[in-house]
Amino acid sequence: MYIKKKYSFKSMLLWTRWETLAFFCIALVPTALFEIIGFQWLQLPWTPIALVGTAVAFLIGFQNNAAYGRIWEARKIWGGIVNNSRTWTMMIKDMINNEHAVQTNTEDELYQHKRTLVYRHIAWMSALRHAMRQKKTWEVFAEHKTNKEWQKMMHIPEMEVSLEDDLKPLLSEEELAHILSKTNKSAALLSLQSSHLSRLKESGHVWEFSYLELEGVLKELFDLQGKSERIKNFPYPRQYATLSQDFVWIFIILLPLGVIPEFARIGVKIAENFPVIGSSFVWLAIPFTVIVSWIFHTMQRIGTVGENPFEGSANDVPISTIARGIEIDMREMIDEDKDKIPEPLADVYGVQM
Repeated sequence: MYIKKKYSFKSMLLWTRWETLAFFCIALVPTALFEIIGFQWLQLPWTPIALVGTAVAFLIGFQNNAAYGRIWEARKIWGGIVNNSRTWTMMIKDMINNEHAVQTNTEDELYQHKRTLVYRHIAWMSALRHAMRQKKTWEVFAEHKTNKEWQKMMHIPEMEVSLEDDLKPLLSEEELAHILSKTNKSAALLSLQSSHLSRLKESGHVWEFSYLELEGVLKELFDLQGKSERIKNFPYPRQYATLSQDFVWIFIILLPLGVIPEFARIGVKIAENFPVIGSSFVWLAIPFTVIVSWIFHTMQRIGTVGENPFEGSANDVPISTIARGIEIDMREMIDEDKDKIPEPLADVYGVQM
């Protein structure tokens, strides 16, 4: 998906509300024990906690950079699919003709060949986007409560409409049964495209040099499909993802043990001139701890949801919207009736799917 307008701070707080409550409890308990019960020994030197925080910050930065790299690579791949899809349609429209045909076909017959090749390409995109949306064992975005709420609001097409229903209007019954029987349905569709072009070449409706050019486009589509599958099927190294989350929580738990005594010492100095403020200053350790914890955890969580760019988060590549946009372009390029051309997918809360 792609967010067209920037996140509001309110949205981020809503997204992390359960963690924020946990941070508050983690900060409140030791502060109350320190100030009310008198557990003055409940403290740790600030220096080692700061070192842990520095190490965690580097690890989060590495994770976020790696996640962004995966998102950006996926976006470039689907940008290539956009360009090659338009090229494919242009070539199909202009290179299928009777110029070298052994037996001349009518314009309607030629159009049916063009339409079939275009529709089959749309079916290929549908099969590929459905494959990209399939859940892998290492994809954990939907396991979080607020992320589940997000997906329910977004109504991601691939999660509400089956692949078979998407393919039925695009393929013949024979081809549909053939495709659904295959493991890699996208590859099977490109194979059908190549077979169709081969028959057109043999009948002379596609010139031999044009055939080579069209096969070159299919080769590029195979390459883009493989690159997209590589990102989908090869996860961000789990040791980094798991350790990053564990280290963040270790830092969050240790943080109040270093912050509370520091605020207590500051309160003693303030009490010399402002007794009321100084005596209560230690309680400001709670909001300070919550803020620092929220920043570290939110940055780590942003990196986590960006690890898999087809999973369905707000920062993912909007493959549903991209595929619909390509479909509209291709249908218009072959001069299809406007009532048969679908509408673009609407943004939901300013986010593309």
